[in-house]
Amino acid sequence: MQYELERKTAIEAVTQACQLCSGVQHRLSDEHKLVKSDASPVTVADFGSQALIVSHVRRVFPYDPIVGEEDASVLRQDDQTPLRNHVITLINAFDNSLTEADVLDAIDEGAKPCDFTERYWTLDPIDGTKGFLRGEQYAVALALVENGKPVVGVLGCPNLPVDEREPAKGRGVLFIAEKGRGTSMRSLAAKEEVSVHVAQTSNPADARFCDSVEAAHTSHDKHTKIAKLLGITAPSYRIDSQCKYAVVARGDASIYLRLTKANYLSWIWDHAAGAIVVQEAGGTVTDIFGQALEFSLGRKLSQNSGVVATNGLLHNTVIEAIQHLR
Repeated sequence: MQYELERKTAIEAVTQACQLCSGVQHRLSDEHKLVKSDASPVTVADFGSQALIVSHVRRVFPYDPIVGEEDASVLRQDDQTPLRNHVITLINAFDNSLTEADVLDAIDEGAKPCDFTERYWTLDPIDGTKGFLRGEQYAVALALVENGKPVVGVLGCPNLPVDEREPAKGRGVLFIAEKGRGTSMRSLAAKEEVSVHVAQTSNPADARFCDSVEAAHTSHDKHTKIAKLLGITAPSYRIDSQCKYAVVARGDASIYLRLTKANYLSWIWDHAAGAIVVQEAGGTVTDIFGQALEFSLGRKLSQNSGVVATNGLLHNTVIEAIQHLR
């Protein structure tokens, strides 16, 4: 396999980060989280997850840039010693070889300059931090990008049911995609992988719509109008984070829309892993104009407006419905 080592490394890194996040999620206190300058929350788990993933990837691929959502500037402040110490303690439970300096430098790796036209990794240590704080869905997302396109993607979804139809199978799923080799899924508690594929729904009226829980992230009103245009009557599948890509990839839903406000540009780490997971499962991912997502232009998808992920069979119909409302 062309990306065998990259795939293996990404699986190891994301699995470990999911274990860290799962162990923290239900015992967070106010001293373990803060609000960033953009009003979004960040927790010790965000920092810990990024440090673990960056450290693991750098050991195997020391020359690959890694673009991440977080940086360690706040942790380096004198008044954040308790928060910093808690992050170090979390990390050392998984890797006690890392010093405080190692951890802070690993987190800061994500903010370093990068030539986005070359090979690089991008990660969201916790995609859906608000869902994480509610004790609900979130994802750990890591992707390898070459020539502006994801070629390997791993999504860790610690709270997603292994099988939506059989709750007894438990929760915690890893989705793994590699260019040209499809998408597979496995329980976080096991290593056996099974191939996953998008739903084969060709009639829009039979489709299930996937939507964000957070109204601030998208336009629920427009989504409702589009669903009506398409004749969709099934209730929307509302879920946080890139788990939306995961449920489209394995056929639990057929359409995921992110219709953003005017002039809003999406971050690359919010979509890179999810996009290849859906595409390799047989689906299609574009912006609202049907243009491919372009990951070579910087930290944001500066040439794309919104995101549409579908099972492929419905894609053109969904794009047409979106344009009808514009």
